[in-house]
Amino acid sequence: MIGVFDSGHGGLTVLAALTRRFPGLRFSYLGDHGNAPYGAHSGPAVLDLTRAGIERLFQEGCRLVIVACNSATAIALRGIQQDWLPRHYPERRALGVIVPVVEALTGVPWAHDSSWAVHPRPAATVGVFGTVHTVRSLVYPIEIAKRAPAITVVQQECPGLAGAIEDGAPEAELAALVADYVDALLAQVDGAPIDHVVLGCTHYPLVGPLFARFLPPGVEVMSQPVLVTAATRSYLLRRPEYAGGGRRPAGEPQCRFLTTGDPEQVSRIARRFLGRGIAFEAA
Repeated sequence: MIGVFDSGHGGLTVLAALTRRFPGLRFSYLGDHGNAPYGAHSGPAVLDLTRAGIERLFQEGCRLVIVACNSATAIALRGIQQDWLPRHYPERRALGVIVPVVEALTGVPWAHDSSWAVHPRPAATVGVFGTVHTVRSLVYPIEIAKRAPAITVVQQECPGLAGAIEDGAPEAELAALVADYVDALLAQVDGAPIDHVVLGCTHYPLVGPLFARFLPPGVEVMSQPVLVTAATRSYLLRRPEYAGGGRRPAGEPQCRFLTTGDPEQVSRIARRFLGRGIAFEAA
């Protein structure tokens, strides 16, 4: 079984891509809706919440957990991978959602060496929409600059957007927020073209059509769920032992959905954004 952890509903966008790509595998999803959005918490609190979420999925039998939250990945994941997991769960793994995007934008593997500079990516401008934590961590501009210094990264904080999505805000309210944030990012480039946009929060694909509506024509919106799924496939080809014990038995549900919030309310909002019924259980 593979775990997917998010602060709320956003990770469902990643889960949907994973289940389409791996129909024979079992998944367990945990949304920390009771503590969402993570942008309202301090860095140390996000670290504690992320560790707790990963540990809960380990209790479900998951050997691999995808941390489908940019804020948690940016703030907490490196320490979890380098310190906490080796000390407490040396046979388990946790992966994040930022590495696949950086690799796709730069064309350089995360574990690069000095040869990366021989064939740098051409000049381009990338816009990143993210939560306050993700943007202020500078993880995208720092890691992209290491691998492709010709790429310019312009970031835009989107305070309140993930929370509005979690709360099931009306489309008009969400559209107004997205329009304001797109305008603010475009003002930063002052008329210069933007080549790619990263929706640097897995909640944001739930309102992806709104971003597409307000962005200039021709801007490529990077699909983080698709990129994460491709990276997971590559990882499982190298480390098949983390696929969760083989294919699921016929007739067995592919996914279990857990939440730290109100299961009824969480299930209702999930249906609104995904267009199908999902029954969450209390974590």
